[in-house]
Amino acid sequence: MGYATITLVDRILAQSLTSATNPITNDPLPLMSIGNQRDRNAVSDDIVNQYISWADSEVDSTLSEMYVTPICELADMEALLEANIDEYNGYLVVDRVCPFTSGDVVILTDGTNEERHVIDEVLDTTMFSLEDALGFDFPAITTRVIRVKYPDPIPLVSARYAAADIYDKYLSGESSPQQSDYGGQLRGLGMRDLNNILRGITILHGQRRIGHRFKRPELVDRYRLPASEDDRDKSIEPVRT
Repeated sequence: MGYATITLVDRILAQSLTSATNPITNDPLPLMSIGNQRDRNAVSDDIVNQYISWADSEVDSTLSEMYVTPICELADMEALLEANIDEYNGYLVVDRVCPFTSGDVVILTDGTNEERHVIDEVLDTTMFSLEDALGFDFPAITTRVIRVKYPDPIPLVSARYAAADIYDKYLSGESSPQQSDYGGQLRGLGMRDLNNILRGITILHGQRRIGHRFKRPELVDRYRLPASEDDRDKSIEPVRT
């Protein structure tokens, strides 16, 4: 799995790549779903995963001077399962309000069984649906729900780059200009977030820093890339077309 998930990319993709019918059964979708369901006949999950991989390579190459890449996934939040997950209940219900959102990756473990899943939809403040069915019955109270993710804003940057490239290929590749305004906007937002990391404004917590030969980078109060000759920060620039 890459920095971003397929669900996160689907949420960012423009409506022009969505479908009004179910890509598997070809049945009409509910009116509220139009614009939210990717047309998998045109853009399959394998294609999305490939673009996520390419986006991750771009992120890693940009940050390789400051951090050890690839970036590692870390657990950042934990809750207990409030209701049993069994044949009568297939939803994830936690014991307290936590900021779980669509596309989050969670690990369920009761000490014996452990499964990894992606949250599909937020049904209530403490109730969520999962993309895939669970293979085990998990009991309440003794089951831990742990969210694992890459440090912000890495997943969002990867998803924006992947969505921008998919959108430009399938909708703007044969037109002029070959880069759409929507794709350019997504890339601009991704570059802004990466520049904030390079300038030291955004810190990737839990990641190993590099770049200082004789001392630990964590000891530096002001951690950033050194200024260039004209005293301006190093940053990545948008591609001119």
